[in-house]
Amino acid sequence: MGKLVNIHTHNPAKTEITIRTAGIHPYDAASADTIRLEAIEREAAEADAVGEIGLDFACDVSREEQEHVFRAQLAIAERLQKPVVLHCVRAFEPTMAMLDGVRLPAVIFHGFIGSPEQARRAVAQGYYLSFGERTFRSPKSIEAMRSTPLSHLFVENDEAPTPIAELYERIATLLDIETRVLEAQATENFERIFG
Repeated sequence: MGKLVNIHTHNPAKTEITIRTAGIHPYDAASADTIRLEAIEREAAEADAVGEIGLDFACDVSREEQEHVFRAQLAIAERLQKPVVLHCVRAFEPTMAMLDGVRLPAVIFHGFIGSPEQARRAVAQGYYLSFGERTFRSPKSIEAMRSTPLSHLFVENDEAPTPIAELYERIATLLDIETRVLEAQATENFERIFG
């Protein structure tokens, strides 16, 4: 197989298929004003997706500030008809509620670490889940990954130094499939969203 899809990485490699994103992370929501949101809209128009955006109720930024900025960026993505790459920590229910009624080409939960039930709920809405290094730390996340149809699954290395090819191999082993099957499906998922 050729290049591997790495749906979310902070260290893109020439041997990977990656996306360009523009967005305000929930950690930075407190400093996001109207001018910054307008700049994000301009940047997002040239990007592949709006992201990494979302809610992180384990960080020090107030929920109200995070929700305001998340809602504003969902509106930007909807206006531009761009997919979103989500950051979601201890905020699955509020995230799902805020996504309700927003019409987007695709929603990708990056670094998904939720339960199998949450995974099923997200997939039932047509959302995609991405798994990486953190997945292996939690039996719950491994079960969530196993319950995710390949048609809605991505692989990422985020900030981890682990090569994406190694993550594909480890995930394929856990799913009891050949690595090339996972690689081909991730490519098909990518092409479905990004053309």
